Amino acid sequence: MDKPDVVEPLHPEALTWAALLGRWVSFAEASVALPPEGEAGLLRESVVDVITLQAVCCALGELDELSEEQRALGRDRAGVLVERHAGALRRRWAGAEMPEALTELVDEAERAVRSARGHGLDGA
Repeated sequence: MDKPDVVEPLHPEALTWAALLGRWVSFAEASVALPPEGEAGLLRESVVDVITLQAVCCALGELDELSEEQRALGRDRAGVLVERHAGALRRRWAGAEMPEALTELVDEAERAVRSARGHGLDGA
C-alpha cells in the first residue's frame, strides 16, 4: 500500500464544532419527546435559544482568529444574538423558575459578550 505524499492536517476546531453540532442535534431531537405543557413544554420551546447561546459562546472564543473588521462584526452580532435569545428565555420562564442550567447558560453568554467587548477585540 502506497503512503500518501501529503497528509491533510487535522483541524481540531472543526472537530469541536462537529462534536457540538452532534450534541445540539441530539438535544433538539430529544426535545421533541417532551410534553408541550408545563415546565417540560417551556424547555421544549427553549431549544433554539439554548443552542444559539451555546454556539455564540463557542464562537466568541474564536474571535481572535478573525481580522479586526470581522471581530468587530462578530462581536456585534454575538451581542444581538445573546440579547435576543437570553431575553426570549427570560420572557418564556417569567411565570416559572428557570432551571439553573439555563440561568448559568444565559450568564455565561452575557459574560462572553462583555469579555469580548472589554478585551479590545473590536479594535476599540
